[in-house]
Amino acid sequence: MIDFIYQDPYPILKDDTQYRKITSDFVKVEKFGEREVLTVDPKGLELLAEEALTDVSFMLRTSHLQKLRNILDDPEATDNDRFVAYNLLQNASVAAEGQLPSCQDTGTAIVMAKKGESIFTGVDDAEWLSRGIFNTYQKRNLRYSQIVPISMFEEKNSGSNLPAQIDIYAKKGNSYEFLFMAKGGGSANKTYLYQQTKSLLNEKSMDAFVRAKIKDLGTSACPPYHLALVIGGTSAEANLSAVKKASAGYYDNLPTTGNMAGQAFRDHEWEQKVQQICQESAIGAQFGGKYFTHDVRVIRLPRHAASCPVGLGVSCSADRNIKGKITKDGIYVEQLEVNPKQFLPETAPHLEAPVEIDLNMPMKDMLAKLSQYPIKTRLKLNGTVIVARDIAHAKIMEMLEAGQPMPEYFKNHPVYYAGPAKTPEGMASGSFGPTTAGRMDVYVDEFQKHGGSMIMLAKGNRTKQVTDACNKYGGFYLGSIGGPAAILAQDNILKVEVVDFEELGMEAVRKITVKDFPAFIITDDKGNDFFENL
Repeated sequence: MIDFIYQDPYPILKDDTQYRKITSDFVKVEKFGEREVLTVDPKGLELLAEEALTDVSFMLRTSHLQKLRNILDDPEATDNDRFVAYNLLQNASVAAEGQLPSCQDTGTAIVMAKKGESIFTGVDDAEWLSRGIFNTYQKRNLRYSQIVPISMFEEKNSGSNLPAQIDIYAKKGNSYEFLFMAKGGGSANKTYLYQQTKSLLNEKSMDAFVRAKIKDLGTSACPPYHLALVIGGTSAEANLSAVKKASAGYYDNLPTTGNMAGQAFRDHEWEQKVQQICQESAIGAQFGGKYFTHDVRVIRLPRHAASCPVGLGVSCSADRNIKGKITKDGIYVEQLEVNPKQFLPETAPHLEAPVEIDLNMPMKDMLAKLSQYPIKTRLKLNGTVIVARDIAHAKIMEMLEAGQPMPEYFKNHPVYYAGPAKTPEGMASGSFGPTTAGRMDVYVDEFQKHGGSMIMLAKGNRTKQVTDACNKYGGFYLGSIGGPAAILAQDNILKVEVVDFEELGMEAVRKITVKDFPAFIITDDKGNDFFENL
């Protein structure tokens, strides 16, 4: 016989978060028999969610910004690392002004809450939290990214960015604790579950596993990453839930050793090992270098004897995570950094001058110009670009399959995979960074065969079928920095107009005029691909 043991499976030992008080209203302590109950007016839930999602859409944590500055100060960082870090700090400075969100993909709103059993609201809390999220996306220059199914294959944009994902847990006490996230599709898609076995749990096997699997992450989710690796879990769902929270820094203050109750713990030794592996990968901050990751969290969980789930995930350069809480003293939200400019150096890092490309030349002349330069060449783009992403590509493929011609705009101009946020009054564009290139890979060969997509602009690595198509048809894939959507809108996009499929909203085909738009040659017309060499 053994004694019964129970403890909190995720014992967060302290909360060193700096909070700002939103209000003292909407909360009061009342007696329920001999028990004190904290009554929360549901309008307080609405206010908290609105404030949290507003702040996290335009501001980042101070610690995250400091890590970007550390890249600029590191003599081992490559020029590409510094170029990306500097752009991301500039982007944070623009976004903090509150008009252009840090990323055009303003994300799925996610709320994880722990509600004390002495909290009384008298309502469906998820509804009132959703009201607050709704308010933020209506009032601010954010993008509606949520697609709802009407039937198995018919879908529509909800037009509100709802529904949100809201998970509320019970706990002891009379406080209400929250973690809010705005999770973009790029980083959400880079969450992996690997069903492993006991054979993984040794130094040699774990090292080999990590070296192989970090390549699955690629660069399409906008590194440098905050990476989370979770080993174990009472279920696959528990493992992936821990991955998401760990990537947001929520489990930073777990214990560092296990016990017979099965408590979760951080393994600092393996965090350092995984960080070293990530640096040695030379993937870097998107275009080669040391800074594939800012940091790593490795969490160890209990497991069933026949199972060993392993989860891998990231929080990207749009590290949009923010805590909140409700206590008897009021409603609070985590204090994010209001002055990112303090992290910018007095002068920009020195870089070799980029090659300028006139996008208003005939397509054959643009291709000939690009063909003169090797992969990794940094470019400065000026002229006209067509913008199209998933649904537009699918519609054009349907046209080709029906025997209709490729639209001329797809043949005459480079295509930028992107979808903008709402345009602030008086500006030419809303936040307008690149989306993940890999989702369009299946279209490239067919489109290039018809003379379209000859120059593509987006973020992240691509499959060999794109390299092969570019080699066969003489095309190019240019990599744009993932992350600095606000500064691209402010400094590099001069004009935006819809040219096709207007009914698709942010998925419509647009024509934009760009100035000094930064990019790199990633895949060329000779069968070379930057990422294949890493």
